[in-house]
Amino acid sequence: MTLLRAKDLTKRFVSRGPLRARAEFTAVDRVSFDVRLGETLALVGESGSGKSTTARMIAKLLDPSEGTLEFDGEDVTHAKGAALARFRADVQVVFQDPFSSLNPRHTVERILMAPLAYQGIAPNGSRRAHAKELMERVGLNPDHSLRYPAQFSGGQAQRIGIARALAVNPKLVICDEAVSALDVSVQAQVLELLRRLQRESGFSYLFIAHDLAVVRQIAQRVAVMSKGRIVELGDTGQVFGDPRHEYTRTLLAAIPRIDPEWDRRRREKQ
Repeated sequence: MTLLRAKDLTKRFVSRGPLRARAEFTAVDRVSFDVRLGETLALVGESGSGKSTTARMIAKLLDPSEGTLEFDGEDVTHAKGAALARFRADVQVVFQDPFSSLNPRHTVERILMAPLAYQGIAPNGSRRAHAKELMERVGLNPDHSLRYPAQFSGGQAQRIGIARALAVNPKLVICDEAVSALDVSVQAQVLELLRRLQRESGFSYLFIAHDLAVVRQIAQRVAVMSKGRIVELGDTGQVFGDPRHEYTRTLLAAIPRIDPEWDRRRREKQ
């Protein structure tokens, strides 16, 4: 079942030069894809490929210049008012830098309760109990609900961002480079957390990343973007095992690999 469908999404930005000459730049050019219920679709590409701009259009943080967006069978391209509020409850975002996306003056409890307040949803039980429950779901100590973001590590802060996204029980979570700023060991823990939460709740992920090694661990399907366009879309196994586009092959070639002969020689010396 299709949860989200983007069709011919295009985003153009207009700037003015020193002589007020009008310059137009197309960041995303006729991008089309769908996200199925309960799946993880990864959107990958190098910096500047348009993947984060696409994610912001999907989250309706940017309006598309052209194209349509359907969610759960409804056209939400120009949603406003109550329809937009429902959409924002169903689609949540986990951002790349947790510290810049968390208010440093608010406690974790207040941060986690903010989405419910914006949506006018009353938590089950007290605010503090609900905040602690969310913290437990993402592997944080619930007794730290009155601490501030600066009192947590980067991995812990990202878990707070994930908990905030889950507060309103969304159907789609957009992870915009959500693990790229984390150490490798912490990255693996957060990826496992994301997989567990998906198994428990059944929501979908749109996973934005440039690291194909990470994508291979979490995504069922992969869309490869280059210069604002999707150049390849398919199952993860097919894209990694038999890439069709030259750009995809270039990205795959950039994944670090251990030379088997070097590894064998290293083990023999130990």
